[in-house]
This record gives sequence, C-alpha cells and structure tokens, in this order.
Amino acid sequence: MDRFDYVIVGGGSAGCVLAHRLSAAPSVRVALIEAGADTPPGAVPAAILDSYPMPVFCGDTYIWPDLKAKATKHAAPRVYEQGRVMGGGSSINVQSANRGLPRDYDDWAANGADGWSWRDVLPYFRKLERDVNFPGGELHGSDGPVPIRRIMPKDWPAFCHAFAKGMRANGLAELQDQNGEFGDGFFPGAFSNIDDARVSTAIAYLDEATRKRPNLSVHANLRVERIVMEGAAARGVVAIAGNGERVHFEANEVVLCAGALQSPAMLLRAGIGDARELAAQGIACTVDVPGVGRNLQDHPSLTFCHFLEPRFRMPLARRRASMTAARMSSGVAGCDDSDLYLSSATRAAWHALGNRLGLFFLWCNRPYSRGRVQLASPDAAAAPRVDLNLLDDERDLQRLAVGVRMLARIVDASGLGRDPRDFFPAAFSPRVKALSRVGDGNALLTSMLGVLLDTPAPLRRLLIERFFTRGLKMSALINDDRALDDFIRANVFGVWHASGTCRMGGPQDRDAVTDTEGRVRGTQGLRVVDASLMPRLPSANTNIPTIMIAEKIADAMVAGRRAGAESRIAAAH
Repeated sequence: MDRFDYVIVGGGSAGCVLAHRLSAAPSVRVALIEAGADTPPGAVPAAILDSYPMPVFCGDTYIWPDLKAKATKHAAPRVYEQGRVMGGGSSINVQSANRGLPRDYDDWAANGADGWSWRDVLPYFRKLERDVNFPGGELHGSDGPVPIRRIMPKDWPAFCHAFAKGMRANGLAELQDQNGEFGDGFFPGAFSNIDDARVSTAIAYLDEATRKRPNLSVHANLRVERIVMEGAAARGVVAIAGNGERVHFEANEVVLCAGALQSPAMLLRAGIGDARELAAQGIACTVDVPGVGRNLQDHPSLTFCHFLEPRFRMPLARRRASMTAARMSSGVAGCDDSDLYLSSATRAAWHALGNRLGLFFLWCNRPYSRGRVQLASPDAAAAPRVDLNLLDDERDLQRLAVGVRMLARIVDASGLGRDPRDFFPAAFSPRVKALSRVGDGNALLTSMLGVLLDTPAPLRRLLIERFFTRGLKMSALINDDRALDDFIRANVFGVWHASGTCRMGGPQDRDAVTDTEGRVRGTQGLRVVDASLMPRLPSANTNIPTIMIAEKIADAMVAGRRAGAESRIAAAH
C-alpha cells in the first residue's frame, strides 16, 4: 500500500492532463491508474500513431470488449467502443479537434454551471493547443501540448473538392476555421495530429520529462475494483492486476477520470447514487445522489457511402482520410441553428473495398433525448448497462430526417457519381465491423469484393444491395416520410460521444452530481473529471472539450491547494 495526495482513476483524455498538471508541484504525490496498456514515449504502437484510426478502433485490443449500449429502447445492445489504453479515447478516436460553439458553454453557465461560459473556457482551449494553422491571437493557442492542424483546400484530394462543390451548391458558406468561425458552413476539419501522426493525451501530457518526475507514479494494466469509502469520505482505491493480485492505493483525494460510462458505475458501486435503486442491487447507500448515471447524451448518427470512380479514390498510402466537415441548420421548429453536423472521409475502411467507397457521417447536434447508465451487477467485472435512448425525443428524429435529405441534395450536386443509386445507406453494423478487422483473411476477401465493385454498374449495384443495403434505396427513403423514419429508427447509433452522467451544477440543483469543480455532492475527497460532467453535450466531438475540462479543473485544484497552504501558514503565524 502506498499513499498519495491524488489517485487518478483512468489514464484517458482527462486523466493524463491531471497527472501532468498536478504532479508539476514536486511536493504533490500523484498516482495515475489505467486499466489498459501503457504507450510510453518511443513505444507507442504504430496502429495508435496512424492518422487513419479505424483498424485500431475496430479491434478488441484497446477497447472494453464487453461494454455494450442500446441505441434505442427496442434495439439490441451493441459494442460501444471506449478506449482502454493510456490516452483513452484520444488513442483510438478519429483525432477530431472540434471545440463546439460558444453557445454550448454559455448554455452551461446559464443553467447553473457558474464559471463555465465561453469566456471562462476559452483560455483553457487556448492553453491546451498549439494551433498550426491559426497560432496565437484571441482565439487560439500557439504553445500548448496538443498540436492541432487542418488539411487546407489546396491539399484536398478530388473527393473533398467534389463534396465541397455539393455543399457550395446548396448554399453553405466556405469557412477556414471551425473553431473560430461559428456559423453554418463547410470547412477543413481540425484534428490533433502532427507530421501525419496521432497525438493522444498520453503523448502530449505524459512525455518523457513528466514520467521522470519522482512524485508521479504511472500504473497500466491495473483495473480499479472499488473506491474505498469511510462513511462519505473516499480514502483510496483497490485495483486488480492481471494476475489477480489486489493493489491498494491510499489517497487524500480520489479523482475519477474513467469516462461517462465507467465513472458513474464506480460511484454506484461505492453506494453513491439513487438510494432505492442501490438497495435493489443489494448495495448500501453511502450518499443519496439520484442524478448519478442519468442525463446520458450522445449525438444520434447515421452513416452513408458513395461508390467512388477511380478519379475520386485516394491512395491507401495517404493515411488521413477525414478532411472536410460542415455545420448545418435543420430549420425544425423550436430547434437551434447549426443543429446538424456532417463529416466525410475519402475511404470507408482500411482495405481495397473501403477505398472504393466515400463515407459520410451525419449527426444531430444538441440532442434532446436522454439516456442512462445503470449497474447490471454490483460486481466490478460486469460492464454497466447503457441505454443511449436515442430518438426518445421526436425532435431528434425529425432533424435527422431533414439532414438525410440535405445530404442527398449535397451528394447529388457534388458530381461524385453519374447515377443516384451509387449513393446508399451503410450502417456500421457488427458484420461491417467484423470485415473491418485487420487481417490477411479480410484483406483477401475485401480485395475480391473491391474488384467486383469495379464491374459494370448493374452488377455493382446488385452487389451493393445484397451486401450493404439489403434492398434499401436512397430514392425510396427520401420520397417516403414513413420509410425514412423507420430507417432512422432501425439504424441510428451513437457516435461515441457519451457524456453528462455525473453532471455538474449549482448548489440548489438536486439532479447535479458534482459541483462546478467536479467534487461529488455529499462526499469528501472524491471528484469526477471527464465528459460525464458536461451538463449538455457540446456541438462537437467530445475529446477537445474533455481536455479543456481537465485543464480548467486542474487549474482550480492547484489554486485551491495553494490557497490552503497559504492559509495554514498564516494561521501558524
């Protein structure tokens, strides 16, 4: 057993930030515990460094393979990919460096999260980044740990220019900086990558100099089994090593950075949650906090593909595939502007078949539907039950329907194809995911399927209908409201932006789980710092906002510790 000032549970997007910032004071002892493998400098796996993320995303090595989620009430649970590796989601995601919009954070502050308005969070967005294209100034940082860059239009392949042509024809403005120009429009997507290599938070914050600090202890392949509670006070954690050995960590403060699905589950197992529901699981309630696990949000999303003629294909050797994206407004009554997001990729998968298909991701910003995380069992080895509850609010369905029709018009005007039947819905199904696993067998199979796609159009379309769409045609969906709604309900899934399950809020907000610095209500020595704090999901991928949250709360923790030391010195005199 060892004692630390801070024990950080989860070496993901937030945990690495906290480990770096808190251990900067030599007198502060910090332990960082990650359930997955470490990725130290000089030994980062090539699959993680790759600009093209899907091979690592589609494997089991760096995710929680038993973690599943139900997209809607009537859907079957599916694997919900969450990072289990140093760097967490930042080591397996698409590297999107999307901040969201100022209104997202002003909305947080207006609804009780004092100190989290756009003006409050902007300094921390600037602090974390080294923006290669727009360094310095009022909006961007120039010397932060995370490099952020874009592939600008002059370097776009033909596919991206065609996509841009379609958006321009549909009235969307051309923007240069999605993190600095906040209206609707299309733009080069920002991403956390330099020299064509991923920069995870493990790479950016747990560099060699940080790891050499004698007051920082980094532990990998160690799964936290439980928080040690003494009444309402957290005293440490118990973790399990791969050989089954239990390791005890004593802490002045335990900081959960395990993500919006695992952090609430850890609180529930510690008896912190809805008292009646804990009793049903046979768990004694330590602190009655009904909001734990509620308010789960994700962006409801759909995927589509377009067969690419050879002139629109990009060589597999060019790894970065996602370069252009757009914000759009659905116009649905009562909904905000810029409530749809559309991104594209020049290939749908790593293999020869995927390289013949352009990919489109459509999702709904500012979703109204709310889901939930609950315990399936008090056993820490059992994955929590995750109900995303997407489309529970009719407005989310309506907006996706508008978005599908907008996307169809964009593709029609793009010049990508000569026949609308080459554009088709393509769900990220378990079958598609299985085909996306890297291996010689899949490489051979997809190579043969790719050759078949290049056969005459009638045969190609027969193959697409048989293998991808099961007879669904875009024309039928777009011209039939009911058919489109049924398609959306059957194919919607989250875009891996789980958030909100330990929502922060003001002192009078009974549904808030933490205060505005992540401290868990009714407890001592226990804090949550990750995407679960978000009161409402930003109009963005969650990685950069999560890093911002960690930077801001780390700053508050350092300042609080300094103020406490100064007051003790003053009292002694």
